[in-house]
Amino acid sequence: MNCQICGIEVTIPHTCHYCGGQFCSQHRLPENHTCPQINIARTQQQYTTNTTKTQTNNNYTYNFNFNPQQSTKKRQNIYSSPKELKHIGIAALLVIGIGVSIGIYSGWTIGMMAIFAVCMMASFLAHEIAHKITAQKHGLWAEFRLTLWGTLLTFASVFLPFKYIGPGAMMIRGTTNKKSILEISIAGPITNIIFSPISFAIAHILPIIGLPIHLAAVFMFVGYINAFIAIFNLIPIGILDGYKIFSVDKKIWATVFIPSLILIIYGYIILFM
Repeated sequence: MNCQICGIEVTIPHTCHYCGGQFCSQHRLPENHTCPQINIARTQQQYTTNTTKTQTNNNYTYNFNFNPQQSTKKRQNIYSSPKELKHIGIAALLVIGIGVSIGIYSGWTIGMMAIFAVCMMASFLAHEIAHKITAQKHGLWAEFRLTLWGTLLTFASVFLPFKYIGPGAMMIRGTTNKKSILEISIAGPITNIIFSPISFAIAHILPIIGLPIHLAAVFMFVGYINAFIAIFNLIPIGILDGYKIFSVDKKIWATVFIPSLILIIYGYIILFM
């Protein structure tokens, strides 16, 4: 095979990812063979955000190869590896532990603690799985992984008055564009924004149908926790979902941030005032 620029014969030619031409090592880069897609090549940039603190011998990242001109092939099936299922299982147990711990500090009965713990676990997992499903639908690799410090802090907070829920995060890698980044980032908080008013509604309905007021208080707190998860993740700083959403479209960010703010204010007034 001969290079399309200099004509030199090469055994294994380099194929340009943008124009499909075949070149020698000297002319393989787009700028070295006057690639007709040079503008696309120049706009491609790495979009990388660390989602966790550096761990010993292992640093997970939230990686995108950002290309505004390229659309990714969407997957039809959602998949999970045995490693991911193991990590999700441990994370679920830790979040359940947090829920039981809150119940103990609140003086709830075993039944109330069990309901709250399950709701807490469902809220956490729904947020992470929403990211996963959306990312995999866009053809990206996405799996949940525990992080060292996140796991340790979550475990420690089971026994402490201060609560921290962040044993891990959804790790995402692949080539995508702004639209995909927006959809993936917003998917998690949206689940909590949906769960929150549903929980508030259940809390108001339970006394009407004759169930204990204490059970209503549990669901009211579940609604408040979901509102808190949503608004915290929508803060437009650092590694949070809100930063990516805000960077792509500020109007959409405001559209989801304002309802979460209203929900958390409502929950706070009902529970603590």
